[in-house]
Amino acid sequence: MGVVTAIFARRIAQAAGSEIDAHAMLRSIGLDPDAGMDVGDMVAADAYYDFLERIAAQMRHGHELPLKVGPLMRLNDYGALGLAWKSAPTTRDSLERVARYCRVWTDNMTYELRDEVGGSLFVLNRSGERRLGMRLSNEATVASATSLIRQTSTPRFRARAVYFRHQAPPSTSAHEAYFGGPVHYGAELDALSIAEEALDRPNQLADDGISDYLVGQLEREVERLRSDEDPIVELVRKTVSDALSDGLPRMATVASRLAISNRTLGRRLADKGLTFKALVESTRRTLAHNLLRQSRYSLSEVAFLTGFSEQSAFTRAFKRWSGETPKRYRDRTRTPPTPT
Repeated sequence: MGVVTAIFARRIAQAAGSEIDAHAMLRSIGLDPDAGMDVGDMVAADAYYDFLERIAAQMRHGHELPLKVGPLMRLNDYGALGLAWKSAPTTRDSLERVARYCRVWTDNMTYELRDEVGGSLFVLNRSGERRLGMRLSNEATVASATSLIRQTSTPRFRARAVYFRHQAPPSTSAHEAYFGGPVHYGAELDALSIAEEALDRPNQLADDGISDYLVGQLEREVERLRSDEDPIVELVRKTVSDALSDGLPRMATVASRLAISNRTLGRRLADKGLTFKALVESTRRTLAHNLLRQSRYSLSEVAFLTGFSEQSAFTRAFKRWSGETPKRYRDRTRTPPTPT
């Protein structure tokens, strides 16, 4: 299911202004309207998407909600990671830190800085149904990144281009005006394209000493988050992964291999906001990505090792997970074999 930091929900409610009852909306997802910004205060991802959808439905121009959120975001909202962005030497360093340490504010999305000719793409990787709430969230994330670059580097920053996998809203003129560049919908990825010059521009408050201290803090925080995860989750992932070549394992089979009852396994996963079905799905997805990056497995072998009886079924599932075919993903990410 995943979680996101509640600071996003609080800024969303603020951005909607008088068109909604912000206090009632925040209470509806279990947040105290009068509490301060706390990056460690989390909201379930599905509840957050629903929250976005309900707010957008009450607004006259709900599709422009993400553009109102971006300028409201402040690096101080993000705790140590926000300060690490601010004190980093350049915009490139700031974005690389987000990619490395974003786990402190969400576990349902990852980021990467991917090279392209003349610059880089700041890419959002998030799986799941492309419901309206997710689409609005992705736009708000890119709008926020744009705003933070303007706050720390130069207010004149303009995107080379912006890409979204979902289809265009009713009007896109406000989006292009905000980002300062073309916005492409129905794309193969969600990303902000940034010119080389902008990436290498120094941050106004760069400070090596503060930066090093904050990076050390973030390393410890990410390690703590890893160690806090219930070991049952990793055990289930490993057991499922090992069993997939024999087809999809049943929950009772996995519970038996872990020497616990079916009921206990279900309860422990529910305590983490997970279902067995969702964990199997995410395990298959992760395993598929890992295998496709290795040259020694054919596409049919990857399908077999991830529990599919037919390659066509695997292709359909992978396209649902990643928005591209297994072959296209392999061609883009495959690691060359090591010379002997």
